Amino acid sequence: MDTNDLNKTLKELLSLNKETEWVEFKKDDFNPDDIGKYISALSNSARLLDRNYGFLVYGIKDNNLEVVGTKFDLNKNKIGNEELENWLATQLFPRIDFKIYQFKYNNLPIVIFMIDATNYSPVRFKEVDYIRIGSYTKKLKDYPEKERKLWDKCKKISFEQGNAMSGVSSDKVLRLLNYPTYFQLMNLDLPNNKQGILEKFVQEKLIEKFGSNYIIKNLGAILLANDLRVFDSLYRKTVRVIQYKGIDRNQTIREQNGIKGYAIGYGGLINYINNLLPQNEVIEKVFRKEFKMYPEIAIRELVANALIHQDFYEKGTGPMVEIFEDRIEFTNPGKPLINILRFIDHPPQSRNEKLGFVMRRFRICEERGTGIDKAIFNIEAYQLPAPDFIVGDDFTKIIIYSYRSLRKMDKKDKIRACYQHCCLKYVSRQFMTNKSLRERFGIEEKNYPIVSRIISDTIDSKLIKSEDPSNKANKYQAYIPIWA
Repeated sequence: MDTNDLNKTLKELLSLNKETEWVEFKKDDFNPDDIGKYISALSNSARLLDRNYGFLVYGIKDNNLEVVGTKFDLNKNKIGNEELENWLATQLFPRIDFKIYQFKYNNLPIVIFMIDATNYSPVRFKEVDYIRIGSYTKKLKDYPEKERKLWDKCKKISFEQGNAMSGVSSDKVLRLLNYPTYFQLMNLDLPNNKQGILEKFVQEKLIEKFGSNYIIKNLGAILLANDLRVFDSLYRKTVRVIQYKGIDRNQTIREQNGIKGYAIGYGGLINYINNLLPQNEVIEKVFRKEFKMYPEIAIRELVANALIHQDFYEKGTGPMVEIFEDRIEFTNPGKPLINILRFIDHPPQSRNEKLGFVMRRFRICEERGTGIDKAIFNIEAYQLPAPDFIVGDDFTKIIIYSYRSLRKMDKKDKIRACYQHCCLKYVSRQFMTNKSLRERFGIEEKNYPIVSRIISDTIDSKLIKSEDPSNKANKYQAYIPIWA
């Protein structure tokens, strides 16, 4: 905010005529621990009151709100050799955005802390949650009703609604967010003035008006940022691509960390990945032809899946694509909200509905619930081994494999392929048969007993069942998933 905005904000705060649950006035009283407690309490109370910000103001007498100026100086008041702002950020969890402004009001020095309302959970300072009771700062645990209400409010705030950057001028919004790409992806005419662009962004909830400035929402930043590194809460959510030599992680060939928002960087990301992937060369008569080892649509859908379904609340990690000689691994933070056995048929339950909605409007990913289906369908068309879905303590991983003959697939590979093929058939209102599974594996009809064995193993694994148990002719039997 510029000096005019800061003067206007201070006048509005002084017009309250008293301290509140979201505003604290101080003259000097510089104490780093007290400031940390105030930030925790004001952030939590602002959320309780459905306000965007809390404010800590230095240079005001708290008994009569007389403006007297302050000796508080950010350049002098440090914690050892560490900047106060950096020190506070390390003591607060979850990390929240707060800005510290030094300016003159009626020629008197003023310092304002502008503190974002917490989004996801109560903010702690040194492992303790604080809250405001009137004009007093108290421990949250001593007020269980307020604690319950605060948690309820936090649960209703999605990642996309959170604030990525506050107090941003209109010009800075247009510098930080790639607005031409937005209108291009939406197939809309670019407005002929700055205000038209900003109004569209407000309408789409990518930004929010606040006074004469704006708040860039997480949704706007994660999709359209020219450089995600300028957003403190999002810079670890960039996509990391690593290529290894061989089939393990012992030797890295190259590593790339993206910096762009997902919407504007998606095309370049897919091209970068595809250029790293091996190709098969086939000689037909005189000419040589190169064929992709993996279907591009599967790459596109699995990257989009990792972006959309990640848990943004998992700290210190983001989506990752790892390329090995024999496979590609797509990893995103967070466990899935549905059972991995139901990825093909079940409508996805996403933590990030607005992100997925906008990316579908951008035509970056498939309609809701069809992306995984389409990826597996094309993997089958390439006669590749079935993808593997893995859930860890705090991550979800999808692995796709390069071509292996049926002879080189192990029993688990064959069962997984049989189950996924059966699911694909079922969601297409068809049944899996010995014949359809032979075609999936590229097996001649005379070798149907091989496929019968795979089907039998998959039945024993309780993944599929006979559509008509009374039909005893296995060769002509139809099969459905066990949950059907």
